[in-house]
Amino acid sequence: MGWQVQAWAVFSNHYHFVGFSPDEGLQREELTQRIHRNSARAVNALDGVQGRQVWYRCWDTRLTYEKSYLARLAYVHSNPVKHGLVADASTYRWCSARWFRENTEDPFFRTVMSFKTDNISIYDDFD
Repeated sequence: MGWQVQAWAVFSNHYHFVGFSPDEGLQREELTQRIHRNSARAVNALDGVQGRQVWYRCWDTRLTYEKSYLARLAYVHSNPVKHGLVADASTYRWCSARWFRENTEDPFFRTVMSFKTDNISIYDDFD
């Protein structure tokens, strides 16, 4: 859909996504609608139900500063650890942390993961 996915993490009750939007075409609102519609259909099919709302609220943030972007990458890749699901995010199946570690040059990986994420202002109280 023209987006360049940078980081993602999916949980039973929320998800995080960082990506570069295309100059033209599918924008944030339409992308979010598609993600919610398609994932709700898939989850409902697994549970044998129809029409159930899966995602209840959503918000997006336009990242305009490089440090904000790098900190969000670290935050999303570390989120499974933050929620106590795993000790090492790269072992969490529904997160891009492993891909990021295996496909990113070491200096960039170390730079991203050196960012402190405890002060990032993201509502993420889903425990």
